[in-house]
Amino acid sequence: MDQNESKMQIAVLIDSENVSSRYASIIFNEIETYGFATYRRIYGNWTKNNGWSENILLENSITPIQQFNYTSGKNSSDMTMVIDAMDILYSGNVDGFCLVTSDSDFTRLAMRLREANMYVIGMGESKTPAALTKACNKFIHLNLIFEASVTLSESQTAELHEDFSSDRSVKANAVTPIADIEEAIISVINDNENKGKLTYMGEIGSRLNSKFTDFDVRNYGYTKLLTFIQDKCAKLELVKENSSYYVKVREINNVSEMQKEVTDLIEKSGGSVDNLSVIYDCLKKKHPDFDLKDYGYSRLSSFLRSMGNISVRGNAVTLKDAAKQKTRKKTKQ
Repeated sequence: MDQNESKMQIAVLIDSENVSSRYASIIFNEIETYGFATYRRIYGNWTKNNGWSENILLENSITPIQQFNYTSGKNSSDMTMVIDAMDILYSGNVDGFCLVTSDSDFTRLAMRLREANMYVIGMGESKTPAALTKACNKFIHLNLIFEASVTLSESQTAELHEDFSSDRSVKANAVTPIADIEEAIISVINDNENKGKLTYMGEIGSRLNSKFTDFDVRNYGYTKLLTFIQDKCAKLELVKENSSYYVKVREINNVSEMQKEVTDLIEKSGGSVDNLSVIYDCLKKKHPDFDLKDYGYSRLSSFLRSMGNISVRGNAVTLKDAAKQKTRKKTKQ
């Protein structure tokens, strides 16, 4: 009883002209995380086919609100939905609103509801303008959640993998960049270190949700924050403590130290190493945690060139001074 009383009463208002009916079940599944859908209303011109069938409305207990198109080219739902939202606000029956739309015209409504101390959840597709996503306390990208919920068979996965990945990468441009998320986590870790505290996964999730209104690991193709950090945040390291995990900034090996080691190896090899794998094996032996991604590189050759005194041609590695001397000898001959 106490648990139910603590959950929010939410008014769910859907703009049928800007949101597909395929998201119906997702909308209310997501709302259950935040509270109860006290009001379930959908707005549109029901004299036209908008994809929201009678069966879908009945299955989800949604009340349709008719609004005729008085002006061509204008969303008929806008004004009616705004008026209803304000009526519900002044009734005092709810703690929050869920505005289901990709239309930036509702940005001011979201801001006004927040000014009235309402918790505002936005739901729409990744095409939703940033103004609306940031005006909400939380914004959920329905198309990305929908894709994450679709289970493909192995044969389908092989056939559709390329198209799916390409589509997701394009839509991912509309969500918070992973680099920004990683830097935000590092900031939290540094703050906690100054206070002598460790940074556990629960706090990371909470802080990310507070900072980024649209943050959801499902936007990036993951179901768990832990796996997302493991795969996508190269600067971070997860440490298991009993049954919990805390996050720390990965200790990166000193580049100047590795530069000296590579230089020594080349000199001991007569001024040239003919195979990059020899250098890689040497670095891995001395630094088991060595990973090129930690330094912002995907190729060993690029990493070695960044050291300044090392030259890489094909698979051969030499010191730049030695390379110059060889060139001079050939010129004299």
